[in-house]
Order: sequence, then C-alpha cells, then structure tokens
Amino acid sequence: MKYYVVDVFTNKTFGGNPAGVCLLEEWLSDEILQSIAMENNLSETAFLVKRGDCYDLRWFTPEIEIDLCGHATMGGAYVLFSFTETTADVLRFSTQSGILTVERKGDMLLMDFPSRPAVPAPKYKAIADAFSLRDFEMHKSADLLVVLESEEAVRQARPDIETLKRVKTEAGMPDDSFGVIITAPGTDCDFVSRFFAPNAGINEDPVTGRAHCVLIPYWGKKLGKKTLAARQLSKRGGQIWCEDAGERVKIGGKVSLYLTGEIRV
Repeated sequence: MKYYVVDVFTNKTFGGNPAGVCLLEEWLSDEILQSIAMENNLSETAFLVKRGDCYDLRWFTPEIEIDLCGHATMGGAYVLFSFTETTADVLRFSTQSGILTVERKGDMLLMDFPSRPAVPAPKYKAIADAFSLRDFEMHKSADLLVVLESEEAVRQARPDIETLKRVKTEAGMPDDSFGVIITAPGTDCDFVSRFFAPNAGINEDPVTGRAHCVLIPYWGKKLGKKTLAARQLSKRGGQIWCEDAGERVKIGGKVSLYLTGEIRV
C-alpha cells in the first residue's frame, strides 16, 4: 500500500505533528491495521478507502483505534489533494465521528469538525497530583480540559504520566481514547495548549486537532470571539487557526510532506 508521513500544523519539516497516511484499496483486518500503526510508531496513522465521492477514514495510535483525530485527517487530505485528488477543493470523510470535510484554501487546509463544549467538573485528584496543581479550572467533554493561569504554566508543566493515567477511573471516562488538555491565555495568540493521552499510548501529542473541538468553544465564549489563533506548546510546536461555528468548529493549518513510500504486508 502507498504510505506517506506528513508534518501537520506547520509549514516546515520536523515541526508540527507527524501523521502516517495509508491509502488502501479495501479494508484489511483490524489486527493488521493496528500492527501497522504500532510499526509506524507515530501518534496516529490514518487509513483511507475510497467509497464513491467520499473516503472511509479510520485512525489508530500505536495501541488503540480512536474516534476522532485532527492532524491525521488533515494529513490524509493533504496526501489526497497532492497525489490523487489534485483538482478537488473539498474532500469528504466518513468516520466514527460522522462526516468530516477538509477544504483547500491556498496553502492552508481547513477542517470542519464537531464542536465538543466542555462542562465544569470537579478538580480531580489525579490531575492535581500529576501536575502538582492547586489553583486550576476543571472541565469535562470527550477529553478533559484543565485551565491554568498563564502560558508559562502550560509550557513548564511536567506531569507524572502514571499518576495521570488514574484520572480515567476518577473522571469516569468510558474508554482509553480520551486526552487531558491543559490550556491558558496566550501572550502572542489567543490561547495555548498541550495534550496528553497516556491511556491511549501517547504521553504527549505534539499538535492536536481534536483538542481544539473542546478548546475553540471554551475560548470563543470566554474571549467573545468567533475566530482565534492558537499555538500548541509541545517541543515540536504548531500553529492552529480556529473558528467557532456553533455546533461545528473550523480548524486550519499548513502541512509539510516528509516521506513517501510503500508498506508491504
């Protein structure tokens, strides 16, 4: 099968979040898909099969299949726009999270994703202990949202990963695919964040599209803005353009191609 690695939410190689993209003729077994994702050892590998005017899309971490992934969706769209759907301006994907679209606008790709507003939640002890926190806001959606006082607090956070894993039981999260988002106002953008998903085999994700399904409605309401600029403060870092569109969010960024190849199974 054709295999690509792209760096997403960046305009340069070795920045943003690397995603594996596999183009299939038909679906392989779940066991083989999981083995490929484990072998690739990236935070997510996207698998795509064309069905008429749409693509079936699934995402796997090295350990589990997940229900929504932003950067690998954008990475998959970039590969299709570049190599197979070169005249298209919009692509549609059928996923566990419904129909997602990606639009090409110049050198930027714009994803249309579900909004996942968070609601206030207790200050879970596992979060407080993992991050050594006393003063923070706690919110819950498909992922957990922790609001800190400053960009520097987000940048300097060094969570104890084993302690962080215990929040699944305390928060009653239904499966292992959830993440923990930490966020704060930005100094040169509207907000900053980081994303940790140790229960899914990802200690820290470099730049996370799905997190912004939670972040955009939170910061849009808090700041009274529809369009926002965001940065994720991982070591690789990334820039994200955001729009709060009510029940949907728009998540935009750039992509850089790193690798093209072929997987033999």
